[in-house]
Amino acid sequence: MATILLCGVDLFIRGKLEALLPAHRLITVDHTEDPELVLADVSRVDPKEVADSYPDIPIVGFTNHTDTSGLRAAHAAGFDQVLAKSALDERLGELVAELTESEEL
Repeated sequence: MATILLCGVDLFIRGKLEALLPAHRLITVDHTEDPELVLADVSRVDPKEVADSYPDIPIVGFTNHTDTSGLRAAHAAGFDQVLAKSALDERLGELVAELTESEEL
C-alpha cells in the first residue's frame, strides 16, 4: 500500500481515483505524512510549484487531452508521467505500481 498525495484533485476525480486505487492511501496536502507518490491535476495546480515542492517523490500529472499547454508544462516541470484523464482507467494502476514498486491492482 502506497501513500499517494493528491494535489488539485476535485471530489469527482478523487472518487474515481479511490475506485481505481482501493489498496492505496490517498491523502491531501493538509496531512503531515510523506507521500510515496504525488498525483496532480495539471489544470488546477502550477506544475512547477508541485515539482519544486516534491523534488524526490515521483509525480504523475493528468489533465484533459485538449490541455496541450498543461501537458507541456507538466513535462517541462519534470513530472515523471503525464496522462490525459481519459487514460487514467487504463494506465494509473500500472504507473502507481511501477513508481512505488508496489503490487499492481
